[in-house]
Formats: sequence, structure tokens, C-alpha cells
Amino acid sequence: MESLAGYVYKAASEGRVLTLAALLLNHSEAETRYLLSYVTQLAGQRSTPLIIAARNGHDKVVRLLLDHYRVDTEQTGTVRFDGYVIDGATALWCAAGAGHMEVVRLLVSHHANVNHTTITNSTPLRAACFDGRLDIVCYLVAHNADISITNKYNNTCLMIAAYKGHTDVVKFLLEQGADPNAKAHCGATALHFAAEAGHLEIVQELVRCQAAMVVNGHGMTPLKPHRGAGAAGRSFANDRENYDIQRTYHYLHTAMTERYRDPDNVIAKELLPPIEAYGGRCECRTPQDLEAIRVDRDALHMEGLMIRERILGSDNIDVSHPIIYRGAVYADNMEFEQCIKLWLHALRLRQKGNRNTHKDLLRFAQVFSQMVHLKEQVLASAVEQVLSCSVVEIQRSMARVDTAAESELPQALDNYESNVFTFLYLACISTKTTCSDEERARINKHIYNLIQLDPRSREGASLLHLAISSSTPVDDFHTNDVCSFPSAQVTKLLLDCGAQVNAVDHDGNTPLHVIVQYNRPISDFLTLHAIIINLVEAGAHTDMTNKQKKTPLDKSTTGVSEILLKTQMKMSLKCLAARAVRQHQITYRNQIPKTLEEFVEFH
Repeated sequence: MESLAGYVYKAASEGRVLTLAALLLNHSEAETRYLLSYVTQLAGQRSTPLIIAARNGHDKVVRLLLDHYRVDTEQTGTVRFDGYVIDGATALWCAAGAGHMEVVRLLVSHHANVNHTTITNSTPLRAACFDGRLDIVCYLVAHNADISITNKYNNTCLMIAAYKGHTDVVKFLLEQGADPNAKAHCGATALHFAAEAGHLEIVQELVRCQAAMVVNGHGMTPLKPHRGAGAAGRSFANDRENYDIQRTYHYLHTAMTERYRDPDNVIAKELLPPIEAYGGRCECRTPQDLEAIRVDRDALHMEGLMIRERILGSDNIDVSHPIIYRGAVYADNMEFEQCIKLWLHALRLRQKGNRNTHKDLLRFAQVFSQMVHLKEQVLASAVEQVLSCSVVEIQRSMARVDTAAESELPQALDNYESNVFTFLYLACISTKTTCSDEERARINKHIYNLIQLDPRSREGASLLHLAISSSTPVDDFHTNDVCSFPSAQVTKLLLDCGAQVNAVDHDGNTPLHVIVQYNRPISDFLTLHAIIINLVEAGAHTDMTNKQKKTPLDKSTTGVSEILLKTQMKMSLKCLAARAVRQHQITYRNQIPKTLEEFVEFH
């Protein structure tokens, strides 16, 4: 049935309605329910046939599933949209976000909940506002969609439409009574979002509707981020959706002319000290300085970033986004060194502001992996700096998990685990990086520091457990070209840096229990062999039992791992005595030293 569920999902995904109907023919009601509620994991998405059909706009498939099979419209899954991962999305959310009007109509006519929220509290209406689909927005509102529901950041539908520049949607929402002065958790209103993105017509519309000029949580009014032509120039230089290098120079020139309008009273800049990420440059001080970079795109990009950081302040939450975007453009052009400098600067700014940086860290693992795959040199110093930031972030994410409210705990745990996995990717990349002895020592020191924190997965797996487990997930954007688990190199690295070889997970399994269950013992024999030898030589107890009283030998699933383990087993008299005590149920508590009591319990 599981195999058949895969075919059902594929047919729904590709819109092959006749194939789907044939696959579902002659099955019992229970079997059909199983097939149509089965969640398939593919390319980072977890979805049912209905959700993927709605996501891809296959209205005939959706109609078949709703009319003939009465599939639950409130099934939820995980989908990808424009680089974002959406957890808890329904078919209606997907159809609204992807702009499939006919599918939206079908689902609503079958009583789909128009106000169902995702994990981050996003509604189908919000998804349609993000995409600028006025027709879907109007339809959902006409069918009782609530325009006042905010997401987890307290962002309204009006705010997202204003930021994305969808003027017609903004006007409609205001006509429907959307509050132009509602504030997000950061204190920003729709006017802040529209001004930040440079959408003048929307700013005018909001002001016409009595939007107030208030200060947000960073001390900024909607006017301040865009005050003056110079500020507009830095936006057009480093904004993905409003990029225009000619307008950049025009506005920078206009601003400079304004500064020098009165030669006896020049308005001088208070410049930031040179920043390496910006090429060690200083902002242009004179019209001549600016004229010198007129046709130098890179210099204009850096000028825009420097102006932005000076005006907003390095602690402002909005400073890092254009830096990351500009770095990504460099990476796409194979200019990796400049990309990494910019991303490191953005990472430090975000960590300085105590912001969650799990996506930033993963971005480094992805670009480093891309470089290794393309045989480009990865500088050990860059890997070392990111590892250092990773240790800080994991320490913070452990604290966030400890203090999270119940509603925030799942997200805090996801971020924490994501950071741990990313650290393993970086550790793996470090084994493929050319290092001097001094650089290797610095990298190993960060790995040692994290081992001392002893981060664990939800299942209680230590770093060492994760390094030797084939179920450890690997990011599929470049990273899996370079990193895979189990990894003999990462295992040895962790052991060299002090990882506890006999650490146990929630089921009492040691790393040795895990590796002997590896299901590719022949095709990947060298990895299996190297890891078992490394673990045993580091002091792994071959007769240590888990909570089921199973030793690694008992848990071995293949003859290959069993033979490898037996050749490495060195049973000591101490181990034999401990096993005899357990086997014959001899009383030992308070009869032997405490350290020996723990040793006996292992057996």
C-alpha cells in the first residue's frame, strides 16, 4: 500500500486525473482513505494528494478528490513557496498562495475553512495578499475570510500587501476596513513596510486613509529609512525587487548635490569606519568621489550598503537583508570570497542583535559545499569563523528551548536541531578543507567547545550519534553534494575533540548500537569498517546494553557488521564480571563503589 500511495501522489501531483481514478479503483474504503491521507515526503515537502494537486493547480484532480472521495479539506502539510518552507498549510492555503483561482473556488464550495492558519498563523487570505492576487483576495473576503488575523509576528494582510507593492490589494483591504495603524511586534505599521520597500503610491494611499507617522521598535518613523535621495539610492542598489543601478546613481548624485548646494555650509557625512566586507571602502564624501564610481557597479553596490548601515544603524533588523542578497548575487557569479565576507558581516550583525541565525548558518554550509563541489578553495579561516558563530547560536538556541512558552516550543526545537545539523555539515566541510596546523587547532577548539555543551536531538542523540547515523538529514541545496552520514571523517574528528564514545540516547543506544544497524554494509563497507574501529579504539563498550538489554552485537542487522564487531571485541575480566552480576541478579547497590555501580548498569 505504501508503494501504491507513491503512485497515487505522483498522479495527483502531475494532474493525471484518469490515472489517479484507475489507481484508486476497487479498493476498500479503509484502503482508499489510507492512500488519500498518506503523507509523501519529497523535495523538502510533506503533502497529501489533495495538497499537492492544489499546490500545482490541478483543478480536475481536486474536483475528483472532493466530489468522489470526500477527502478532508483540512489536511495539512509542509510546502515550499518562493524559498520559504510553510508548515501546516492546507490545500486552500496552497491554492491561494499559488494563484489557482479555480481550485480556490472548488475548495471553498466544499466548505474548506477560509481562516485555517498554518503553524506561523498565516491564512489563505495572507497567502493571496503576498502573491498580489486581487481576484482571490476578493473571493475569500466575500466568503468570510477575516482580514484582521495576524501571523506570529503580528503582521497583517495589509502589511504584507503594502510591502510587496500590491497597490490594488492594499486599496481593497482598506475599503474593507483594514486598520492602517495596526502594529507588528516590532512596532512597524503598513506605512513602515511600504516606505521601506519604496512603494510611493501605497504610501500615499495609506496617508490618505489617515495612517499615522509612528515610531517602530527600532526608533524609526516610516520617513526615516527613506529620508533623502541618498537613502533611496541605497535601496535601488541592493533590493531584489526594485533593483535599478541607474536610478541608484541618480539618487546618490541628487543627494550629494544637495549636500554641496551651499559651498560655505556643506552638509558633511558622519562616516562609519571602513568595513572589510564592503571592500575596506569609505563612503563618497564629495561629488568628485561619486563621479569616480559612476560606472563601477560593485562600488555603487557597496556605497548603497554603507549608506544603509550608517542611516539605519548596525543594530537595525533591516540592515542585514540587502547584505545577504548582495552576497548571494556574488555567489551566483562565482565570486565566493566577496560573498562570504558580506555574509560574515551580516551574520555578526544579526548575532550582535541576538537574532535567530539558523538560516544564516545553513547558508554558509550551502555555499561552502558548492565551493568544494566545484573544487574552489574554501578558506579555513572562513570555516573557523562560521563554526565559532555556530557554537554561540547553539548555546543560545538551547537557552531558547529551556525558556520557550509551550506554543513556541516546537519552533524553538526545530531551530535548535537545525543548528546542530548545520554544525555537523560545517564539521564535515572542515575535513575537506586545507588547513595549517594552527588553523586546524582553532577549528578543533570550536568543535571541542560544542561537545562540552553536549547538544542533543529530540531523540537524545549526541553529535557522535548523529555523525554515524544514516537517518541524519542533509540539506538538499548543494550540501548533499558534499556531506553525507554516516561519516567516518566526522566521527574521527569528534572523537579527537573529546566526544563521549559511550554516550547514550533516550533508548539507551550508544553510537556503536547505531552504526551496526547501517543498511549499506557492502556498498559502503569502508565507512562501516572505519567507524566501528574508531569507536572501539576510543573505548566503546562492545557489550554495553541499551534499555531493551540489547548489546551492539544483538542489534547488528547484517552479517558484515556482526563480523566486523566480533573481530574488534575485546572482552575484559571487568566486563565479564559485570555481566555475571547482572545475569545472576546479584545485589550490588551500595556494595561496590558508585563508579562501578554505573559500570555494572551498562551491561
